[in-house]
This record gives sequence, C-alpha cells and structure tokens, in this order.
Amino acid sequence: MNIEQIVNDIAQHVTAIYRDHVDSSLTYHNLDHTKGVVKATEQIAAHYRLSEDDLLAVYAAAWFHDVGYILSGANDHEASGAKAAAEFLSEKNVGDEIIGKMKGCIMATKMPQSPKNLLEEITCDADLFHLGSEKYKDVSKLMRKEKEISTGIIFSGAEWRAENIKFLQSHHYFTTYAQALLKQGKENNIRDLKEKQEEKLQKKSTKVVAEEKATTMTIENNSTAEKTKEERKKEKENRPERGVETMFRLTSSNHLDLSGMADSKANIMISVNAIIVSVLLSVLLRRLEEYPNLTIPMIIFLITCVLTMIFAVLATRPTITMGTFTKDDIKAKRANLLFFGNFYRMKLQDYEWGMTEMLKDREFLYSSLIRDIYFLGVVLGKKYRLLRIAYNIFMFGFVISVLAFAIAAFYFPDNS
Repeated sequence: MNIEQIVNDIAQHVTAIYRDHVDSSLTYHNLDHTKGVVKATEQIAAHYRLSEDDLLAVYAAAWFHDVGYILSGANDHEASGAKAAAEFLSEKNVGDEIIGKMKGCIMATKMPQSPKNLLEEITCDADLFHLGSEKYKDVSKLMRKEKEISTGIIFSGAEWRAENIKFLQSHHYFTTYAQALLKQGKENNIRDLKEKQEEKLQKKSTKVVAEEKATTMTIENNSTAEKTKEERKKEKENRPERGVETMFRLTSSNHLDLSGMADSKANIMISVNAIIVSVLLSVLLRRLEEYPNLTIPMIIFLITCVLTMIFAVLATRPTITMGTFTKDDIKAKRANLLFFGNFYRMKLQDYEWGMTEMLKDREFLYSSLIRDIYFLGVVLGKKYRLLRIAYNIFMFGFVISVLAFAIAAFYFPDNS
C-alpha cells in the first residue's frame, strides 16, 4: 500500500469537495482551515515518528474532519466527515483497522474534545493549533464572522472577548509536544485579551468620569490614562519574545527526554549483565571442575559483564554539588537558581530573594536559562560517552566470549 499516494489522493479529493461546494458563510471552517490542520498534524506527527498506518490515519482525519460542514451542515459534522472518509478509504482498499483509527480521530475533535489515544490527541491538538499561535487574532475574527452568520446574532467586542477568554482558559493541549510548543503562546493570547478587555473598561470608565467632572479634571484623567497606556506598552515591549520562550522550553524538554533515554538504556545494560553474572556464578562456576577448558572463556565473559555494569552505573550516578549560593553570586549573576543542586541547602527566604532578583533582571534570567541548558548538555555528553563505552565493551566482549567458548569446546575438549 502506497501511503504517500493515498494521502495525495485524499488531498485532491477533499480539495475538490470544497471547490465544488463553495459556501461563503464558512469563513472559518473552509479549505484554508483544513490545510492548516493538515500542516499542524504533519508537524506534531513528525515529533512522535508514527508508523505508516498511523500516519495515514491522522492525515486522513485532518483532511476530512470538517468536510461534514459542506456535506451535511454544522450539526454532527464529525460523523458525516468520518463516514465520507471511510467510504473513500474503502475504495482505496485501506484496511478496517486504519479506518477505525481515522474515525476515532475525527470523532475525538467533537467539542468538548475527548481523545483516548495518541493519534486522537494529535488530531485534537492540530485542530486547535491556532489557539497558541500568533495567528490566533486573525483566526478569531474569521470564527466570529462565521458564528454571526450561522446564528444571526451580532456579538459586541466585549462579548466576543469574554467568550474567547472562557474557551481558552477551559481548553488544554493533550500531547506533550503541543504543550511545550503552544501553552505559553495560548497564555499570551489570554493575557492580551484580558488586557484589551481591561483597557476598554478603563476607557469607558474614564469617559463617564470625564462627562461628570469639570474640564480640568477631565484633562488630568486623560493624562493619567495616557501615562498608564504608555507604561503598559513599555511593559509589553519588555516581555520575553514568544520564539525565545519556545526555544528554551523545547530545548530543555529535549535535553530531559534524552537524559531519560540514557538512564533507561543504562538500566537495561545493568539488568541484563546482572542476570548474566548471577547465572555464571551460580551455575557455570560450579561446573568448572568438570569442564576446566571453559575457565578462560568464562573469565572473559565475567570481566565483560562487570566492566559493562561499571560504566553503565557511572552513566547514571548523580553528581553531588554544594547546594548553596551567596548574595555576591546573585549580584555578580554567577548563580544558576534553575538547578536544584545549587540551592537545595539554602533557606527558603534566601532562595526567594535570589529568584526575585533574577526575575527583575531579564538579562540575568536569560543567562540562567542558557547556563542551565549548557550544563544539561554537558551532563548528557558525559552520560552518552560512558554509555557508549558500556555498549562497546558489552558488544565486543560478548563476541569474544562466544568465540572463546566455541574454541574451547571444539579445539580444547575436556578429556576427563
């Protein structure tokens, strides 16, 4: 089954449906939205390295998830889209298992979203990918227009902002990738909506006060409002850029994932070699008197296992740090308060003071993040270097031991 060809056929088929059934009322749930969901699905799915069957399921779900708006209308459009997708995939001789996964992905997007596995989580996060992106404002305008057309209700700016804030606060991303990439962006969008809401309320309040007070008071109030606006604008400019925040978050997450993988690999080597050593000592060691020709191979195998375990343990062994910092370290921006090893012996009030000082200084904060990522990388480099040595010892030692056992058995048979 040519997965790539089937996905191309799906794209052409869905595109044709949208072009043959143009509906000007669908300002949001249209072909552009569908293509955006497909692109987001591709990005998230690439992170999890899905199998070809799973990729076909999520791609088909992304293309067909909103086709129901065209085929049967907004009501129960998920079921309509899943049915259309199943019929198309059946014509392409796609198996029932893949079709079942695809249906589950589409039905999981029904509000409130209810994914039950990774594939459904990927589809749900891709469908609402824009909530944590910089495109949110533009997409929100399209959604507002479509909802006003479909319901016949005209929303005021305040009503629409309140509804969006409520929805964004109740929503959460399901995949760890989307959480790391989009959570901060979504929080920034919520913050911008709230600030806009507060700004409108403040303007309205200022207008009422201006009408009730004298001209001099009006001028004073307007001056204060302008100053507050300038301060808010300045504060907004001083915020960390979203791209920088996302970079730090993803880099730290990737480092921690790699560290967990290294520890898992080391634990495997420790467990396997511990079993081998226990078998060698409990079984074969007692039989050496009967088979003295196996003494050297057994010693080689035992040394291999012990050395492998030593390097695997070294790869996972934690490093002890001082656990303290001084005020001079904070003032000189030398301390990294993001790593527990630098403060676990400190008093709470001292640590709170240090964190407060760091958060006041944007340069110090970024420097601490960079330093934290660097030392995570250094630790990772040491882990993987020791782990590579352990695997090399086990690989070559295992081969040599097997050859030694074979030579001892065939060329130096026991003559007792």
